[in-house]
Amino acid sequence: MRNFGYLKVASAVPPVRVADVEFNVEQIKKMINKAVAKGVEILCFPEMCITGYTCQDLFHNAALLDAAETAVDDLADYCEDLPIVVIVGAPLRQGDTLGNVAAVIAGGKNYFVNKTFYPNYGEFYEKRWFNDGYIASEPTVFLMPSGEKFMVEICEDLWSPVPPSSRAAGTGVDIIFNLSASNELIGKHQYLQSLIAQQSARCIAGYVYSSAGFGESTQDVVYGGNAIIYENGVCLAASERFSLEEQLVTAQIDVERLQTERRKNTTFGSVNADEEDVNYIELDVEQPDEKFRLERPYDPHPFIPKTEDMAASCNEIFSIQVMGLVKRLVHTRCENVVIGISGGLDSTLALLVATAAFDKLKLDRKGIHGITMPGFGTSSRTHDNAVKLMKSLNISLLEIPIAAAVEQHFKDIGHDAAKHDVTYENSQARYRTMLLMDIANQTGGLVIGTGDLSEAALGWCTYNGDHMSMYAVNIGVPKTLVRYLVRYFAENEANAETKKTLLDIIDTPVSPELLPDSQQREPGQRTEDILGPYELHDFFLYHFLRFGFAPEKLLLLAMRAFDGINGPMYRAEEIKKCLALFLRRFFAQQFKRSCMPDGPKVGSVSLSPRGDWRMPSDAAVKLWLDKV
Repeated sequence: MRNFGYLKVASAVPPVRVADVEFNVEQIKKMINKAVAKGVEILCFPEMCITGYTCQDLFHNAALLDAAETAVDDLADYCEDLPIVVIVGAPLRQGDTLGNVAAVIAGGKNYFVNKTFYPNYGEFYEKRWFNDGYIASEPTVFLMPSGEKFMVEICEDLWSPVPPSSRAAGTGVDIIFNLSASNELIGKHQYLQSLIAQQSARCIAGYVYSSAGFGESTQDVVYGGNAIIYENGVCLAASERFSLEEQLVTAQIDVERLQTERRKNTTFGSVNADEEDVNYIELDVEQPDEKFRLERPYDPHPFIPKTEDMAASCNEIFSIQVMGLVKRLVHTRCENVVIGISGGLDSTLALLVATAAFDKLKLDRKGIHGITMPGFGTSSRTHDNAVKLMKSLNISLLEIPIAAAVEQHFKDIGHDAAKHDVTYENSQARYRTMLLMDIANQTGGLVIGTGDLSEAALGWCTYNGDHMSMYAVNIGVPKTLVRYLVRYFAENEANAETKKTLLDIIDTPVSPELLPDSQQREPGQRTEDILGPYELHDFFLYHFLRFGFAPEKLLLLAMRAFDGINGPMYRAEEIKKCLALFLRRFFAQQFKRSCMPDGPKVGSVSLSPRGDWRMPSDAAVKLWLDKV
């Protein structure tokens, strides 16, 4: 898609003088020029911005209507050679009727869209001036030269039980523009925002809203001037209300992302409108020829909830994990679980989930069998933290050193213990899993998996080793989120002793601890030295699975997201290298995901082969690597 699927739009709130058409048109032209300079492709103005919305019975006067029609033609001439589509509101005559109209101006031509619903209650009495007979029966959809589709509705249309955009969305409309003149009342703004958010989300579309501002008559009401841009329920930009100055709010709407969401949403696809009932208009307008630059910000940590109450969000995620395990325990009638505790983040979170599940079921925590199994690479820091954590949580603790048993295993299979290869590492992981499974049989319990979503994506687990369990409570939680959840528990749920241990675990480098190290105080093997930063992998994972973006766009977004205040956090080549590694491992390790244990989905991205993600284990990655 052109420009990676982005379309730059703007909502404008110009100064207005009631019934002063000449002044209003000059202000509109000034804002058109500013929008063009910013590379805006579609610009939306408020309802009746040509004359002012509050002209009242002056709408019956020929002088005002003549001036309005002349102004619309003047704007068409003005925009003829400009690379922009402009949408303005005006009162326009058609035979014996008068309509509240949006004029879509492109390439020197005017196209008109009529308001569908005229309010005639409270402070509104539009049917005094405008005629229902002006309403068109079919939706009008405009096509940009680069393929994007948009439609226009006017103010009250959004407030109706079934907005025109609901019907038009079924035709594949990507962006909805709303020209409005909605007055301010206490509490109304929040309701308006919820309407726009819900309509953009329900239609899986962009929604650009422009409402009348300063200069409209305050005889009975006040207009605050709202310029608001939403994308699928998320606010991208909003103006300052009650400003005396003009407002021009811009945003890049990701049309490719919207279209991907629609293709995945089978409910949306089932409400397609009858194409024969749609009035399609292809616009002939020049497109900005400047080089594309991604302007909209991107969160480097998309899995971390962005809410005002982070503790509440973490509690919700944690509760999903807990309830998943509770159901499994009730179904199996188990009062014992077995967890391998390494002193790392993942096993810590799994243990916290298990304790909460046991407390919810009023089971004795001694039924939680925490087993630490120090091996060749276990550091004293992680070992000590594992023991401290289990003691502070008052669970059953068992320590089983595995070095001697694994060395005997090496002798049995004829492996040189001095050769620290994949056999050396995986033998430890598989032996630990065997111990956990056997102890689960002894106690009549379940082995609780500790692996997370990021490890599943990268295959960073030993097949039939830590890859396997009887219920995987962390499988829906990516590595970047695990840290937040453990910190949430430490700061909101833990006693002083447990909190101290949890905070030290959070500060410990992530490591599989499978290779021996001369120091043995700190983990000698660091996962991110091998794989690259988990925050990059989680960023790629989210956008690759959630929106199906190609490698070029993943690189573009990562460059933008990790461009910090003090300069880029990662060099371009570093990001590219990490993306190539992510793609290679993601494709190559699907065979592990195809048979991974049950576990709860907690966010919008999951890798369950029974749910969100199904792919052949032998799919080729060449196409994606070639693009990198």
